[in-house]
Amino acid sequence: MKFKSLLVKVLMALALVAPVAVSSQAPAAQAAKVKAVNKQVVVNYVSGYSVKAWKNYKVKLGAANDTGISFKHGTTLTVVGEVKYKKQTWYKIADNEWILASYTLSPKAWAKKAAAAKRAAAKAAKKAAAAKKLSKSKKTKQNKVVALAKAQVGKPYVWGATGPYSFDCSGLTSYVYSHALGKYITRTTYTQVHQGKTVAVSTATLKKGDLLFWGSKSSPYHVGIYVGGGKFVHAATPSQGVIKQSLSYYFWPSTAKRLI
Repeated sequence: MKFKSLLVKVLMALALVAPVAVSSQAPAAQAAKVKAVNKQVVVNYVSGYSVKAWKNYKVKLGAANDTGISFKHGTTLTVVGEVKYKKQTWYKIADNEWILASYTLSPKAWAKKAAAAKRAAAKAAKKAAAAKKLSKSKKTKQNKVVALAKAQVGKPYVWGATGPYSFDCSGLTSYVYSHALGKYITRTTYTQVHQGKTVAVSTATLKKGDLLFWGSKSSPYHVGIYVGGGKFVHAATPSQGVIKQSLSYYFWPSTAKRLI
């Protein structure tokens, strides 16, 4: 027993002083593998701008890794190598010349994008042409209303008259719209005010042909036609008849309606 006990103690002492075997080599880092490829890609960045080519995909992007070469948006390139490094795919264009794959599209995807852009441009051009045509049509109508309204200046005011030789205020507006545009806008100020689109009463906002109303916004007592330049035509009073006058803060409309 004494011998065994002594043997155990000796073995334990040796274990404490014996060197621990340590591997002299650390595990090798997983190297990124460049795969040889032969394909074309198109630079997809921002129209009029370019993407840089870098000397090495492993070096931090900056002046030290800048090749001085850049490729404009829409340029077709041939890729000869491909590698994934730090969760990003890089394309090798030539020796010491790399670009990020995220700035490219396949030729097929590029063609699809270009076709979509072409369709969008054609649609926008068509919309612009339609808006221009509509705008021209509106201006023509506005000018017709203004011309006919001005042609009535000097005619007498007669309550209940609807023209063509005399008018009251709403009789004038209904006559002008009916004969200039073939548009029926009812007969009285109380009903005319409920038609069309309400617009701000401001010389910066008003357009030719807008109807101007005075008094209550829901039940006005007077109406006239805006003819541009801060002026309007209306059948004013029995003593004044149909006149053209400037908007005044002493006689400012309460609301305006656009019917064109």
